[in-house]
Amino acid sequence: MTSARKKAAETMAQTDVVIEVLDARLPEASSNPMIRALREFRQRPCLKLLNKADLADAAATQAWLDFYNRQADVKAVAISCKKPGDAARVPTLCQALAPHRNDNVKPLRMMIMGIPNVGKSTLMNALVKRRIAAVGDEPAVTKSQQRFDLGPRMSLVDTPGLMWPKIEFDSDGFMLAASHAIGTNAVIEEEVAAFLAGILLERYPAALAARYGCDPAALDAVGVVETVAKKRGCIIKGRGGELDMAKASLILLTDYRSGALGRVSLETPATRAAMLAAAKAAAAGVGAAVPDESGSDAE
Repeated sequence: MTSARKKAAETMAQTDVVIEVLDARLPEASSNPMIRALREFRQRPCLKLLNKADLADAAATQAWLDFYNRQADVKAVAISCKKPGDAARVPTLCQALAPHRNDNVKPLRMMIMGIPNVGKSTLMNALVKRRIAAVGDEPAVTKSQQRFDLGPRMSLVDTPGLMWPKIEFDSDGFMLAASHAIGTNAVIEEEVAAFLAGILLERYPAALAARYGCDPAALDAVGVVETVAKKRGCIIKGRGGELDMAKASLILLTDYRSGALGRVSLETPATRAAMLAAAKAAAAGVGAAVPDESGSDAE
């Protein structure tokens, strides 16, 4: 990742527009803060593509578009990179962000960036109109930068998925894991599934009821995974009917990732703001004086 970041910084110096591909279901959690730092240092405009919009809650996606489009030098659109018509809009959108390149003197230079498994390679293939980038539902499919000409007036660089050294908020890590941006070796799927179940109970209980034939009001997060295990026959053989929670967790996560649960977003601008406020409050409370049992401040 350190090498990829260095190379990205070098390429950005020769780039007119940064195309940042995000997961529409978790736009901020899937936005690498290093990408923003690099492009702002170079003062490069950014086209934010909220990809997989067909899997995300439409109302939440619109709220994110409004949020990003209020930012300076940013244009945000919702797309599905698997739809050729959506991908075809990208060069024109980039051209609008770099009007000084709208001539025959120098080509418009674009650079695709984003974390692993958000759809960069799918977008690249759609733009070039042939399979030149490996695609797969696994993180870190693209291993090195690739440059292509989209005609005499446009060039495009695809970059490897770029993660940052430390994910600051636990909820971001869980959202990234649920959406498969973090490899399975880095997470405990039962914990990720329980996190996802909690969001579904709070915001999409009808989706749980429709998919698994359960009463969400009678369940907690772990209870959701247990229900999936029972409904899908996830039993460990030779263990007296013990539920296979690992298998049930994978089923729940796969149903979310594939869209079988319907259009689900894991965060909105409002939930993001609430999470950041809670984290700030918690940090402010660290090291604060704690009253002793007599009611006076403990030293």
